[in-house]
Amino acid sequence: MSISEEIQKRRTFAIISHPDAGKTTLTEKLLLYGGGIQTAGAVKSNKIQRGATSDFMEIERQRGISVATSVMTLEYRGTIINILDTPGHKDFAEDTYRTLTAVDSVILVVDCVKGVEEQTERLMGVCRMRNTPVIVFVNKLDSEGKRPFELMDELEKKLSIAVRPLTWPINMGSAFKGVYNLYERNLYLFNPGKTVIEHDRLYVRDLSDPLLDQRLGGDAATLREEVALVEGVYDRFDQADYLSGKVAPVFFGSALNNFGVRELLETFLEIAPPPTSRESDRRVVEPSEERFSGFVFKIHANIDPRHRDRIAFLRVCSGKFERDKSFRHVRLRKEIRFSTPYNFMAQRKSIIEEAYPGDVVGLYDRGNLKIGDTLTEGEELVFRGVPSFSPEIFKELISTDAMRSKQLEKGIKELTEEGLAQLFTQEIGRRKIIGTVGELQFDVILYRLLHEYGASCRFQPLGYAKACWITSEDAATLKEFIRIKASDIAYDREGRPVFFAETAWWLNRMIEEYPSIRFHFTSEWNPEPEGPIEEMAEASAS
Repeated sequence: MSISEEIQKRRTFAIISHPDAGKTTLTEKLLLYGGGIQTAGAVKSNKIQRGATSDFMEIERQRGISVATSVMTLEYRGTIINILDTPGHKDFAEDTYRTLTAVDSVILVVDCVKGVEEQTERLMGVCRMRNTPVIVFVNKLDSEGKRPFELMDELEKKLSIAVRPLTWPINMGSAFKGVYNLYERNLYLFNPGKTVIEHDRLYVRDLSDPLLDQRLGGDAATLREEVALVEGVYDRFDQADYLSGKVAPVFFGSALNNFGVRELLETFLEIAPPPTSRESDRRVVEPSEERFSGFVFKIHANIDPRHRDRIAFLRVCSGKFERDKSFRHVRLRKEIRFSTPYNFMAQRKSIIEEAYPGDVVGLYDRGNLKIGDTLTEGEELVFRGVPSFSPEIFKELISTDAMRSKQLEKGIKELTEEGLAQLFTQEIGRRKIIGTVGELQFDVILYRLLHEYGASCRFQPLGYAKACWITSEDAATLKEFIRIKASDIAYDREGRPVFFAETAWWLNRMIEEYPSIRFHFTSEWNPEPEGPIEEMAEASAS
């Protein structure tokens, strides 16, 4: 089979949401349809009764949340599906942002009871920046939530995107009976089934079928009226508008009870994009190119605690990845090969011989790979768009067991290389500063340091509000600034200088006083800023 044919049979997407919207439950129901698992873990009241398949870290099972992106590959009706289940909690948003660089489309899960929430808006904003195609799945229709038309208006207003329903619910809450498929023009009536795929669904060919009246009674007339209103209010679905990020198709259902998931999955496979092109520092790379290229977007240490392995997740962008073949590590400028590349079903992995554009490959790593690294078949290019963001919370790492200092050094190095947090080192006193976007990350770090590395420590809060990478075209000016501000300067893992500001006001003052110094709010910056630096500082600090 040619590379072009392999590309067309692949779909790579992320599932994103605000916490507790049902994202992981939806992921597992999709896996059920693909035969990846036989039974799903039930998530109730923030407690996992049977560990969710895609949540494999012990702390995830204890807290009932996802704190790391899980990668799952399955095949459904001849299509290879790569699902990336992302953390919903805002404290782990950076992991989600990086994951979005590795996918071609997104399914955004919204709780019908709570509607569009804060993290939903943030994640949608990232999708809009890249014009990523988005499908919305309105979940928990078996609960008494907002009415469908109210939800449609809220989606358009808060997410700033046109929407188009492709399914429509029959009632809500305890009276919820199924969904009408506006895309296929048919209807399945369901019985609740939390752990198995329903086989006894009643098929109704269209809304005029008298069987609909027999089974739904007065609800049949209501459904016909609402569908007529939907068709009259919303424009006809245009796949091109969806692929360009202009319109978001909307599906309704209940992931827990397996309502509406089949309609979502099968329509997604029909309309969602196959692997698309990727921008590099030199040119746009097309997936159909013969020569291999790909980039690392995630690293996870101790994915199997028994073997203390370190896995780098690589998105294949072009050509064919082959086991035991040498590839160019662009940053290190050397050839590197992988004898045991994997694909994943959450924490379960199997060795693969080859992979194609859109596939996510797990690479056993001995410390050579970092997030953002590019591998090619010889070409010297670097894929863009996998930055680290300026943290918002800063704490000093302090060892509480001098006998375990080496374990602590190794642990914090590997965990920060995963992107879980950022590590900065001050030359004065060799103080180690950990920067995160949320408090929960510190809890995860403490837990993993203790349970995976046997290292104990504590965190001392620091009075910083923002950290910025600093550069200047005048090396002498930059050196003098670093000397004067030595107590507020540290270096990241790459040895790049970073300035720490106690307040947004103080940061703005530094920007004004040192116009030849450039302050960057991500680790990946352009030669010229897109807007006034002062505005960037205010937006970043707010």
